[in-house]
Amino acid sequence: MEVPDQRLPTATFEDLALPLFDQLYNFARWLTQDSAEADDLVQETYAKALRGFSSFQAGTNFRAWIYRILRNSFLSSRTGLKNTVVFDEEDHDSIPAADSATPESLLIDQVNRAVVQQALEELPVHFREILLLCEVEEMSYHEISETLAIPTGTVMSRLFRARQAFRRLLLAKLQGGRHGV
Repeated sequence: MEVPDQRLPTATFEDLALPLFDQLYNFARWLTQDSAEADDLVQETYAKALRGFSSFQAGTNFRAWIYRILRNSFLSSRTGLKNTVVFDEEDHDSIPAADSATPESLLIDQVNRAVVQQALEELPVHFREILLLCEVEEMSYHEISETLAIPTGTVMSRLFRARQAFRRLLLAKLQGGRHGV
């Protein structure tokens, strides 16, 4: 999906915001772990963004601006600070299996998804959100910096530490869980 040039001063709110709907919903779903709450969060984000659009500075990154609104709305919600992220398996159910899939390979894939999901759930929120923004939402370091309101150097170091923590969790789960099937 292509987003209109975010630096055009003549772009309307609709031109900038509507192409981001699916991406915002996906991020909200990861944060809230609930479809209904994600719907509410995205709706609240669009309402706040529309109200504040007159204060949006043309020539700056709209995507980072609206993601920051979503993130701040989530964090200020009653569930935002206590929630964890769930790996969304629904998106992966529609992926066709390879022709050579065996029951054993399917079981291994399912176990691997569960291990990744558990590791993500155990990460602290600040590590989980930076991994999601970088790896799932494919934001640049600069966009993440704008979204989280932290310096780019902090983005890089936090992402490095988040990847290390995620790797440690995965290794611990894989080494501790090899009991044979």
